Amino acid sequence: MSAGADRAYVTLVTNADFARGAAALIRSLSLSGTSADLVVMHTGGVTASDLAPLEARGARLVSVDLLDTSAAFNAAHDRTRLHRDAPFTKGSKPGFHTPLDNFAKLRLWQLDYDRVIYLDADTLVLRNCDRLFDYPEFCAAPNVYETLGDFHRMNSGVFTARPDTATFADMMARLDVPDAFWPRTDQSFLQAFFPDWHGLPVIYNMLQYVWFNMPALWKWADIHVLHYQYEKPWQADHPRRAQLEPLIALWQTYAAADGPVPALSDLLSPPG
Repeated sequence: MSAGADRAYVTLVTNADFARGAAALIRSLSLSGTSADLVVMHTGGVTASDLAPLEARGARLVSVDLLDTSAAFNAAHDRTRLHRDAPFTKGSKPGFHTPLDNFAKLRLWQLDYDRVIYLDADTLVLRNCDRLFDYPEFCAAPNVYETLGDFHRMNSGVFTARPDTATFADMMARLDVPDAFWPRTDQSFLQAFFPDWHGLPVIYNMLQYVWFNMPALWKWADIHVLHYQYEKPWQADHPRRAQLEPLIALWQTYAAADGPVPALSDLLSPPG
């Protein structure tokens, strides 16, 4: 399928679990009323049967390869080694999280679109975000989920981009250099590549831990994108289910093949 517009929402799927997340994301985008293309970049780790529900929901499927990175780079960003050298101390990453795969996100700069809004497959779009297509490259929200000190770091789960093969080539020249180590993979790299990144309001990338860490920031009337960072709402062994049950229940309504989704005005506010 070729591009149907000059603008697209793009996500990346590298395994069956993230395909499951992307199905809910694609439905949420469709319900938002956007006229942009809905694109799922997928690697060889995803089967045709996992991709079929995404295409049925209106996604354009684009096959991409993992980046052709060196053996040393791959070893440095192997799951076991990365989680040892740069451990996640605030939450837990599920077993299907494969850090090296994250770098395939950079392939979006090779897509045949003028403007792109990237969304991780563990996000939901709760309100139309089309205005972001008119924002410059590179815009992202800060990685805020615990304290105000988080504002100096960006989160790459949502960002604006302008695909361009020259930009992609420049990225490849700077990514895999001797002794390269990007502790939060694409996120660390993109913040270094775009040091003057434009800050989006947190309502365009509301991280789920804000629900219990910073409840004063949580206003359903404002949130455009909800991001399930760390634990995923489809995990059977979710270690924070008791804390995040309302957000998990919301995701499940979007993951369903059909049926209503709740009005945001009807949702409960976080405790505290």
